[in-house]
Amino acid sequence: MTERNKQARFSRREFMKHAAVSFAAAMAVPRLGRAETVGGIAPFSFDITPPLGTPWYPSYKPLEAIEHPLFAKGVILEDAGGRSVLCALDLCELRNSAYDRACAMLAEAAGTTPDRVAVHTVHQHTAPMIDPEAFMLADSIPSPPPHPDLAVMEQILQKLAESVSGAAARLQPWNRLGLGQSRVERVASNRRIRGEDGKVTTRYSSCRDPKLVEAPEGLIDPFLKTVTFARDDTPIARLHYYATHPQSFYGDPRCTYDFPGMAREWLERQEGVPQIYFTGCGGNIAAGKYNDGTPEARDGLYRRLRAAMADAAANTKYEPASGITWRKTNVRFEPLQAGELAPDRLEAVLKDPSQSNNARLDAAMSRVFQDRVDRPFLFTAMETGNLVLMHLPGEMAVEFQLYAQTILPNRFVAVAAYGDCAPSYVNPAVFFEEGGYEPSASLVVPESEQRVLAAVRELAGLPPEANGNGTA
Repeated sequence: MTERNKQARFSRREFMKHAAVSFAAAMAVPRLGRAETVGGIAPFSFDITPPLGTPWYPSYKPLEAIEHPLFAKGVILEDAGGRSVLCALDLCELRNSAYDRACAMLAEAAGTTPDRVAVHTVHQHTAPMIDPEAFMLADSIPSPPPHPDLAVMEQILQKLAESVSGAAARLQPWNRLGLGQSRVERVASNRRIRGEDGKVTTRYSSCRDPKLVEAPEGLIDPFLKTVTFARDDTPIARLHYYATHPQSFYGDPRCTYDFPGMAREWLERQEGVPQIYFTGCGGNIAAGKYNDGTPEARDGLYRRLRAAMADAAANTKYEPASGITWRKTNVRFEPLQAGELAPDRLEAVLKDPSQSNNARLDAAMSRVFQDRVDRPFLFTAMETGNLVLMHLPGEMAVEFQLYAQTILPNRFVAVAAYGDCAPSYVNPAVFFEEGGYEPSASLVVPESEQRVLAAVRELAGLPPEANGNGTA
């Protein structure tokens, strides 16, 4: 075992110890009476379901059935420093200009700037993946693969912006911040399973291999974190954060918000309070240990996740509202361009009609990312009272979320990933030594780990580490 692997292993053991200490400190706040109003809040929700016939990820066959509608759900927050928007979309991914467009339109609608807008996808695999640059590249070749109509997606986004604009005109005061946490039982499990030979095998979102099912959960963040904005004793909106791929059974041309959306909507019906769900750093986390891909397994995932949501809401403790601090930093990712990601090999896959639609569009997305090397990715954080929310791009490994919690041991830290998903997977460098699915699906070099760790420290309001080295 290399010294780096020993460091990483030690750090992972320490994460859970620090997480327990962090939550105990963050929750040591008594319930309070009336508090002074510091700003306004406006929840919003809008149906963003594309029409039947839309080429549907991942097969890109026409959408045949809508089991559940897809929603954009979020809040506009205002204090003396201005307005911010937090928004979660029931989409698989937004990439490149699709993400930029969403942030710009919501910013204009809410009366703020795009760098004060955090848009994230929940990442269901029963929802669209949108990358305009990749779609345009694909359309430039003979016999292009099908993909969602960008004009239709623009219309949906325009209507969402109108909904947000309407919400911005209905701000209501909030004066208390609620923080709650609950352990989620038998939902998340680490996808990276090390065999007796030391090699890493992948336990996907749906798994029926007895050996992989019996393997331990592995490193996860077992806690769902709930943030409540309230007026006195009345909750106005709840935001939930949990790290796992949100897939149960999938791959068919069916629209659904899957088990996180089912849990979210159930609690909203129970409480009459808007509920918003953000997927955390779930790049290497899925439900495979507890999901065999059947509707019955999905029902179990939904019921266990909703139980944690309800418990976190019921056990929320409140503190007086305070002003919002918004931090931001930019990170440039260097693209991988060797092996399967060599530009000529990607172009060959894209132009090969014998390849699957998904493989061809994935090649286009990878090729497009290689050309945006000089355009950075925005990382942001919102701090208010004892709460720190971090907003990250890409499919981040759970190690980055746990690192954020570790460096702020006395704060309540919740992380949303799946912002601009153009980099695809962002991993600790050691994953590239160990192998497995995640490094094979990453578009960025192993050294990206250090850039992410430095950005997370900056968002936390901490100085750079003296030696410049962190281990996720």
